[in-house]
Amino acid sequence: MKKLATTFKLFAVISVLALTSCQDENSEAMQETPVSKVSAADLKKEITPGLKTVPEIVQTQINDSKGNLEKYLNNDLQITGITVLGKLSTQKGIEISQDLVSDKEQFAAEGNILAPETVKVGKIGVLFSGDQLSEAQKGLKEAASEQIKPGTDVLEISWNYKGEQFTSLCFYNESGIIWDNVFAGLVMMNTRGNSEVSPIDAQAKVASKWFKEWWTANWLWGSKRGEIGYQITIYYSGSTVSNVDVSDWGNISLGKAKSESKVIKKTGAYGQCRYALGLCTPVGSLSFNTSNFSVSFSGLGSNVVSNGTKSLYP
Repeated sequence: MKKLATTFKLFAVISVLALTSCQDENSEAMQETPVSKVSAADLKKEITPGLKTVPEIVQTQINDSKGNLEKYLNNDLQITGITVLGKLSTQKGIEISQDLVSDKEQFAAEGNILAPETVKVGKIGVLFSGDQLSEAQKGLKEAASEQIKPGTDVLEISWNYKGEQFTSLCFYNESGIIWDNVFAGLVMMNTRGNSEVSPIDAQAKVASKWFKEWWTANWLWGSKRGEIGYQITIYYSGSTVSNVDVSDWGNISLGKAKSESKVIKKTGAYGQCRYALGLCTPVGSLSFNTSNFSVSFSGLGSNVVSNGTKSLYP
């Protein structure tokens, strides 16, 4: 009986080892099976040939971008050519496009070309890693999915970044460029902001005065892409403030923006407000903290954040 029990234990051990071996072999086989991924060649199968030239506005955007890159980046990043591919004609083409722009082997960029030290260009999988890579890919795919629709035209842009050649997929329509990984990640932005004070109106029935401050982000071709700002207005008689208003705004194309403001001193010798503002490109995130009334940026990408208070005297 003891011999039988020993034999049974031995058989059980052999069975476990054999099962484990089979599982290991299956696991190895699964790991060796290549993961199916899409390529630009797959996308081209879903594109209907269209006009061989791009709309004038798109060509102007590309030409103006060339000039600004040369001016501010000293030709570190250059557009060396474009190839018109055609029009997206199928839902499969839309899905492939979304997968391609977020693929870690595709190139992307980030930074403010008015501050060249902030500019980074490279493969998504090199620019980002770990959780940041997942977040960046998700942000790119979500942002691109909002822009790339059936009937969108596609061209391929050739780039040179410090001697390294690469291409990006550029999606556009009759109104201009609507998505490109490089254009989406780069901005032209004066981080010092702009300000303006109201002119004196001697004929006003109620004496008032306002102060406005704002920050603007532009596309590489120069037109406005987004803006954040606030305006405080005081109403007064003599040297005494009787009321205060404040407003704020935030918006950006292909990105995220937040704006908050509140009055913290409404009457007396002056009026005062607090503001919390931020904008960023698609792969970054913005959050507003109510306890300290501030906006903060996380992740990677081009961004500007401004938190503070403003006092305005009669």
